[in-house]
Amino acid sequence: MKYDIIIAIDPDTEESGVARLDTKTRSFNIQTLPFPELLDYLQCVKEGCAKNGESLIVLVEAGWLVGKSNYHNYQGRRAEKIAKNVGSNHETGRKIIEMCKHYRIEVLPHFPLKKHWKGKEGKITHEELAYFTGIKKRTNQDARDAALLAWNFAGFPIRMKV
Repeated sequence: MKYDIIIAIDPDTEESGVARLDTKTRSFNIQTLPFPELLDYLQCVKEGCAKNGESLIVLVEAGWLVGKSNYHNYQGRRAEKIAKNVGSNHETGRKIIEMCKHYRIEVLPHFPLKKHWKGKEGKITHEELAYFTGIKKRTNQDARDAALLAWNFAGFPIRMKV
């Protein structure tokens, strides 16, 4: 099914990356939101979609679906800190999904996309995302990851200069 509005979320304990994609106009609203504001935002978008007769889906990047983690090259306290942060982010994602179900918002845990971009650790850069989406506003990594997830889920082309 094609959706009118796709909200993609890259969960984080401090502020999650949130991208709202209008598939009819291919326009984005990209931001980061702390958990309580994110829940308010989801309810607001749901109400707006219901009023306008638009279909809505929420995608949550579900890193916990990945069978193998990639931070085992670190040792000691550094590895412990990374593991703790990853676990906290995963729990935030699970809670977002739980709240979407509670609000009766269609939600899908989404396997993380492959990292084959020019940025650090294969993450997408602002320039790469802007090239095929046309976004102008500055973005942080969580917001870019959410935007890429929404764009990819919509099935829109990802064209890059070679």
